[in-house]
Formats: sequence, C-alpha cells, structure tokens
Amino acid sequence: MTTHYEIRGEGEPLLLLHGFTGTGADWRHIFKEPPAGFKLVIPDLRGHGRSANPSTTFTFRQCALDIFALLDELKIERFSAIGLSGGALTLLHMATQQPARIEAMVLVSATHYFPAQARAIMGQMTVESRTGEEWAVMRQRHVQGDDQIRALWMNVNAMKDSVDDMNFTPPYLATIAARTLIVHGDRDPLYPVNIAVEMYASIPRSYLWIVPNGGHGPIFGERSNRFRETALAFVGEQHP
Repeated sequence: MTTHYEIRGEGEPLLLLHGFTGTGADWRHIFKEPPAGFKLVIPDLRGHGRSANPSTTFTFRQCALDIFALLDELKIERFSAIGLSGGALTLLHMATQQPARIEAMVLVSATHYFPAQARAIMGQMTVESRTGEEWAVMRQRHVQGDDQIRALWMNVNAMKDSVDDMNFTPPYLATIAARTLIVHGDRDPLYPVNIAVEMYASIPRSYLWIVPNGGHGPIFGERSNRFRETALAFVGEQHP
C-alpha cells in the first residue's frame, strides 16, 4: 500500500494523526503554520485521503504498523504525537507495540474499547443512509473515487461487531511509557467520559483534561487556540 504524508516545519518530530473519515489536512484547523521547534509529520491513514488500502479491510492495529513503517522510512526513531479519535486509537496501538519510541502523546476523544453506545452509532453508518451533503463532503476529502468512500463507511459499520482490535485492559494500558495527555469532552456521544477516567487511572504518567460541554473532538473552533497551546506545551515538556 502507499501512504500519503506531508512534512511541515523543522525541529523535533511531532506526528499528527487525524480521525476516522478525516484526512491529514484537518490539522490545518489547529496548526495553520508549523509551530516553532517542531517538524510536523502528517499522514493520511490507510484508505483515507490519498492513502491506499488494497485490502479494503481496516483495523487500528494495522494503521499503527503502517505509521511505524512510514517513520522508519523517514528515519525517525523517537517522536511525540497527537491523535484525534481514530488517530488516537492508532496511537494506543503504537504506544503498546513499541513503547520506547514515543516520548509524549496527546489522545483526543480516545477509547480503549468500543462501548454499546458507540456500536449503536456505528451500526447506523451504512452507505445507503448517507445523504447527498455527506457524499459531497467526503468527495472533497477522499479523492480516489466513490469506491474509496463506500469502503470507509463499510469499515465504520463493521466496527460495531469488532471485539479484538480495540480491546485494551488496564494491565495492557499500564505498559505505555509515554507521557500522556488525555483530552475528552464530557458530552461525547460515542465514548462516555468515564472511559477517559479509566484510561487516566491505567496509563502511568498520564494527565486528564475534561472539556466542559465538549462533544467528540472538542478541539476545533473557539477551542483550537487553547488546545494548540496546551498540547504543544505538553509535548514540549512545558507543562501548563
């Protein structure tokens, strides 16, 4: 498979992983310019945007292997990372597959398992139920044709039955070595806030930021400046 990625800026490597059905370009809403002292590595995840997915199937475990392959190709051994939703789930796999490689990471709207309410929403995500407006938005993001978009929605729907990809127990989370900031909205419709608390209790060297009245991905719009400042301070070891 091929992975599309962008490099922006110079300095310490900072990996940015977008959410499911998003693309790397989404991070321009947070980082309009590369922050001083960081080299941003911004891929499109497997099957998203300009990245291929020949298998048509999708797991976050495989995404983690893809991203490690990219970092190896770029000769980046140790790095920090920010992941949003599906990107954060990919980071959980990366942080447990090769714990020594991640210095610090920020997990936004993450989960270590799929709760019932998330599975119910996934079950409603079918190709047939998508509106014309949703098709138009997806066509702007995913440029490899309608088959690519259908595959993504089918992948989401299949997650409702997945029990082995996102299945992290507290002892498994305890193997994570990276300093970890968990950012979670207290009104997240997919993953209730107690999930963030459970991860905080299980991951050593973790910090928890609950965003009041925040939904899924509570880092955009009026919150983007505060998130950018806090996340960069955290991965740069300047704890706010």
